Amino acid sequence: MSEKNNEKITSREVDFAKWYTDVCRVADLVDYSSVKGSMIIRPYGYAIWENIVAILDKKFKETGHVNVQMPMFIPESLFNIEKEHVEGFAPEVAVVTQGGKEELEEKMIVRPTSEVLFCDHFKKIIKSYRDLPVLYNQWCTIVRWEKETRPFLRSREILWQEGHTMHATAEEAKEETLKMLGVYQDLQENYLALPVIVGKKTEREKFAGAEASYTIEAMMWDGIALQNGTSHYFGNGFAKAFGVQFLNQKNELETPYQTSWGVTTRMIGSIIMVHGDDYGLVLPPQIAPIKVDVIPIGDVEDVVEKIEKELQEKEITYFVDRRDKSPGFKFAEAEVKGYPIRLEVGKRDLENGEVTIVRRDTLEKIKVPKEEAVSKMVELFPQIQKDMLEKARKRRDSMIYEASTYEEFLDHTKKHNGFIKTKWCGDEACEVKIKEDTTYKSRCIIQEVQDGHCVCCGKDAKYEIYFGKQY
Repeated sequence: MSEKNNEKITSREVDFAKWYTDVCRVADLVDYSSVKGSMIIRPYGYAIWENIVAILDKKFKETGHVNVQMPMFIPESLFNIEKEHVEGFAPEVAVVTQGGKEELEEKMIVRPTSEVLFCDHFKKIIKSYRDLPVLYNQWCTIVRWEKETRPFLRSREILWQEGHTMHATAEEAKEETLKMLGVYQDLQENYLALPVIVGKKTEREKFAGAEASYTIEAMMWDGIALQNGTSHYFGNGFAKAFGVQFLNQKNELETPYQTSWGVTTRMIGSIIMVHGDDYGLVLPPQIAPIKVDVIPIGDVEDVVEKIEKELQEKEITYFVDRRDKSPGFKFAEAEVKGYPIRLEVGKRDLENGEVTIVRRDTLEKIKVPKEEAVSKMVELFPQIQKDMLEKARKRRDSMIYEASTYEEFLDHTKKHNGFIKTKWCGDEACEVKIKEDTTYKSRCIIQEVQDGHCVCCGKDAKYEIYFGKQY
């Protein structure tokens, strides 16, 4: 158990769900609000999101995308234009029927996503091949009326980004879909230290209205999957429904091809559940709002000030904990907050000209000459980042199982959580049966295969695929 302000974090081994909510609360990431199903993201939690936004926004702009802002409300008539899309979102839609004291002439949908708004706009701005491609992104909130909510993972109001693009050819749109999936994978692995499996969603699990959906799947510490981002190829179905057309170079009318892609604050939930431990958060240096927590012990202000100056010169984010609290309290709080490095500057160590560096990921203590403290930390950051990814990958891989028969598949689901790698005929009936028998859903298709048999029905297999439980 770890204590902060007399609050305790439940052990992961005892109750993983309780551990997760304890960490979210005790680390000051979120608070519950009076709005049922919605959370308050506190400053420390929001700072993590801001770092993610900064990284992604830079990557989006480097790939030619620009930011826009669309309305929050969608007229019901506009929302109903694309039938498959409507049916897919109907159970989660929030509707406004009254404005002020007057009943609205037309119901307004609170956006669950913005494809229809973008298509309505694209119809007005796309006239010629010279107007393409259109590469837009939006940072906003969406509303989905989730029945069961949990901090970061599922909320009725969600912070996210949604990219929406239009292209002259199907090939360009398909290339964009996979390119942005690659941007997401880069973020997950190289910044969040989350190993992910990348693949294609089945027809049953794809986004409503899409021709193809691609996903990045992360596995949490308890072996349960979290979909951490998706990228969709729409073909020109939405564009046709909304009458979006352009004149090509032969002066002929054509319909453009569309993509959309998005990630949410759910990724913060992944960071917690993959890297955290019984003491609290463990944050990768690349995403941590505060990389170094400096804890003075005794009258050591002159040394602390020199370290501060050097940290500022190196542009390393830090916090000097000068509060009137015991060192033990400060150490425990540093662990709860998941600061990548804790730097202990104490009189006893300084008698030997040393300070103590504590790595949050391993809790290893390293004594270094005080003059070398900052350079040593700079050296450690990439090593911590790499070690966290490898540790997460090793655990993830240890919970990937293979099954060639249905008996093996069922046996795995009874014994342990994790991903089950198997072969599938592509028939939705088998996908549904597996879910009904085990609660395991298809996570993603890895590749097409020419050999083997479906794990469920025994017919010739078409795909190699992962199944797993999900949050």
